[in-house]
Amino acid sequence: MDDNAAGSGSFKGGMGGLFGGGAPEYSNNELAGVPLTGMSPLSPYLNVDPRYLVQDSDEFILPTGANKTRGRFELAFFTIGGSCITGAALGTLNGLRMGITETRDMAWSKPRNVQILNMVTRQGASWANTLGSVALLYSVFGVAIEKARGAEDDLNTIAAGTLTGMMYKATSGLKGVARGGIAGLALSGLYALYNNWDHLKGKTPSRY
Repeated sequence: MDDNAAGSGSFKGGMGGLFGGGAPEYSNNELAGVPLTGMSPLSPYLNVDPRYLVQDSDEFILPTGANKTRGRFELAFFTIGGSCITGAALGTLNGLRMGITETRDMAWSKPRNVQILNMVTRQGASWANTLGSVALLYSVFGVAIEKARGAEDDLNTIAAGTLTGMMYKATSGLKGVARGGIAGLALSGLYALYNNWDHLKGKTPSRY
């Protein structure tokens, strides 16, 4: 029986060597005696060292000198667009409310539907224009202050918010400018406080 096994092994080895597709066969006892000193553990599925697959940092291809976080200029487009969409949605709801209230004495008919639709359209456009203008002023001031100071922090946010409120009420006189500046300062201050709430509580902010 041993001769047959040896013969079959020789035959397999010969055929493998002949066609180039065979590999030498070793028994478990022979493999157990091979020293593994200095060899790193390899994955039986990938045949690579799994330590090379662990990345300690984010792998992004960025232009030279670019930051991993988006600056105010990149966020300006999102801020303006989001403000316009939000204003349109709020204005639509307000126009619907006003239209139904003002036409409550009318029966449901085509004239009433047209009047409600006109009110919804006007209010949606007005609110979208208002919030979009405020977002545009805030973004312009934010980008200008960031470029002038060469830094990005909460001071830029508060300064941009205050200047936005003052500029938006610039046609209302000194009292209107003061009220607009105070309102912008309060809103931007609350926003900066919200962003640093975890830091103020002594906790590390989570990132997603």
